[in-house]
Amino acid sequence: MKTTAPISVVIPCYNAAQSISRALQSVARQSRRPAEVILVDDCSQDDTLDRLNELADRYGRNWVKVIGLPTNSGPSRARNAGWNAATSEYVAFLDSDDSWHPAKIELQAAFLAADDGLDLIASRMNVQAPDMPAPAIRQPIICSPIPKAVLRLYHNPFPTSSVVLRRSLPFRFDERLRRVEDYHLWARIVLAGRHAAVINQMLSSCHKARFGASGLSGDIFAMNAAGADARRLLYKEGYISAPTLALQTAIAKVRHLRRVLVVGARWAASHTK
Repeated sequence: MKTTAPISVVIPCYNAAQSISRALQSVARQSRRPAEVILVDDCSQDDTLDRLNELADRYGRNWVKVIGLPTNSGPSRARNAGWNAATSEYVAFLDSDDSWHPAKIELQAAFLAADDGLDLIASRMNVQAPDMPAPAIRQPIICSPIPKAVLRLYHNPFPTSSVVLRRSLPFRFDERLRRVEDYHLWARIVLAGRHAAVINQMLSSCHKARFGASGLSGDIFAMNAAGADARRLLYKEGYISAPTLALQTAIAKVRHLRRVLVVGARWAASHTK
């Protein structure tokens, strides 16, 4: 039996009674189990909180902790609440409707142990049906550093459900943002000079289409507006220059158009059957 990984897992939950069991099961099935799991209910309107307490009883209250927020404030506050309650050296994030490859924590913990200067590590993420097996690990396994230039180009190489970061980092999710709070945080971490890397493996899985699906990420027009807010905020905070802001804005417009076309094509295909 391998030792417990020094990682606390934070799972924000909102109306997640139907999906949280799958997400938590993927954590429990890790080849190297994290030290603790923190389930944060963001004042759900269904029976999510009851479900979280049932799962905590099943897996053990010494491993699964439940936090219930009194008001619905969005994923930023929920993640921050879990992050603040975490006790391990590192914190991993998992959305309640996503899942992990069984080797995710083992692989990431190994790279973190081998590099004391690594503050954030992520992996690639795929989209697949919930009943499909996790993608196979493909050799060689490579962990590549992410330079500042990648974040300056408004590219997010860190899917939230794949991220593990150092708990002591002096950053948090900006609770004013409701859709691109993750990119904003990763950008601040990397642009502040912290070291980050990505493993070349599909270690996290999303179980719905990324654009045009339900949930916060489903409204691509709202996502585009939120992205503009995040870019302006990074500029005001001094993380990016005016020319970089202009370049980011141009790139974002192209990506937004592509997403509109993809969603439009998907809608047209569904209505011609």
